[in-house]
Amino acid sequence: MHRRSTMARRSSSAAVVPMIVLAAALASSLLPAAAAGGGAGASFGNWIALNQQSYAVNAALYAQKSAGEGGKTLDTNLSAAEEKKVVYVVDPSGGGDYTNITAALADIPDGNTKRVILDLKPGVVFREKLFLNISKPFITFKSDPMKPATISWNDTAATLGKDGKPVGTVGSTTVAVESDYFMAYGVVFRNDAPLAKPGAKGGQAVALRLFGTKAALYNCTIDGGQDTLYDHKGLHYFKDCLIRGSVDFIFGFGRSFYEDCRIESVVKEVAVLTAQQRTKSIEGAIDSGFSFKNCSIGGVKGGQIYLGRAWGDSSRVVYAYTEMGEEVVPIGWDGWNVAKPESSGIYYGEFKCFGAGADAKKKKRVGWALDLTEEQAKPFVGAHYIFGDSWIQPPSVTSGGQAGKKGNQTEAAAAPQAAAKAPTTAEAPAAAEATTNVTAAKAPAAEAKNATAAKTTPAAEAKNASATESAKASPAAEATKSSSSAATPK
Repeated sequence: MHRRSTMARRSSSAAVVPMIVLAAALASSLLPAAAAGGGAGASFGNWIALNQQSYAVNAALYAQKSAGEGGKTLDTNLSAAEEKKVVYVVDPSGGGDYTNITAALADIPDGNTKRVILDLKPGVVFREKLFLNISKPFITFKSDPMKPATISWNDTAATLGKDGKPVGTVGSTTVAVESDYFMAYGVVFRNDAPLAKPGAKGGQAVALRLFGTKAALYNCTIDGGQDTLYDHKGLHYFKDCLIRGSVDFIFGFGRSFYEDCRIESVVKEVAVLTAQQRTKSIEGAIDSGFSFKNCSIGGVKGGQIYLGRAWGDSSRVVYAYTEMGEEVVPIGWDGWNVAKPESSGIYYGEFKCFGAGADAKKKKRVGWALDLTEEQAKPFVGAHYIFGDSWIQPPSVTSGGQAGKKGNQTEAAAAPQAAAKAPTTAEAPAAAEATTNVTAAKAPAAEAKNATAAKTTPAAEAKNASATESAKASPAAEATKSSSSAATPK
């Protein structure tokens, strides 16, 4: 596709320790058998078993933590940051602490230990290209879901950087977050570059890239075309969000949980929702994957939507209790360049999904995708999938705090609605709304490279990402595998 740059305290409760030991022993005793098939001939059944074993161990750890800490489960760093939060208002008209987001971010010190809430004036379009460095964790972007602030830029992978070379997919990003504990509420992240034509090179246009861990987004819109959301790496939670795009518009190596979200294709041609980059050649592959629960999928009438295609030999995506529109193709999934998906370790599953696009799967889904049983689905259908009890908080918890330097302070944000429907942030702000024009102080591509190195990402991951680059950029064969497809996504 393009170049890629690339978390329990000890408990005093003795009652649950045997359970942990037992669960771990069970997993260990079974692991070699599955790992023995970890090469090209690994069976789908082994990978299913590994997921269930991993869940059993994690469930025991949860029980230990809860019993040992009386229900107080926030990790130490996050808890300390929330106790000394501060709020700054960002208003281009001069009625706040800052007139643009770039300046506000620049004033946050490296090694920040406070929850810093940037209250973005509702309805404003911030025309900025932003990079949140690894050294600045605990940052929140907050606005009003009914009249959201929008952060927008229009770079693509083909855009030339200061060195005269294309910036690539990473460099195309409107908002890149490499710091941990990021949160957003009621904000639109948009890449408004023109939609790339099917098969065109350099059309990747990322609206949001998440590389830091423990990031949560509520009532946000992530809007673009090809490669809209780079769910790059880490634990991520999306709640009541709208995600729009065309090809591979949720992609990456993250371990993420999407709940009550609306996923929409914006094209009438072939669209692919996910390209999850899980592969056995990357260390910790079992810890990566996308899970969607109580979501809805749809798009342009007459369009064709694939639920996902395998960017890696063990790509993992699960949809549970999700409504699938008629645009979802009967075959559902595509193996992409994986020659034998049925034996590679690809994990594509559905559990109690419904709608016109889900009914078709009873007879026509690819044979290597799975109708999950309840036991098989358990690892994926709750915040436990992303160890959420230790860090997920509703946005109302992170509002308030010490006022900014001009005495401005925001009101508590309303908790997001639980209903699975598209949030109102989908609407584009009116042309008459105030707009700020600020370029990032640092080149995103260079920053991404430096921050990635600082995180000491395994070399195997970087090597794999590079190896899959050219394959993801070339035209895919999945469209020809379906009688309803006449064009390729890439």
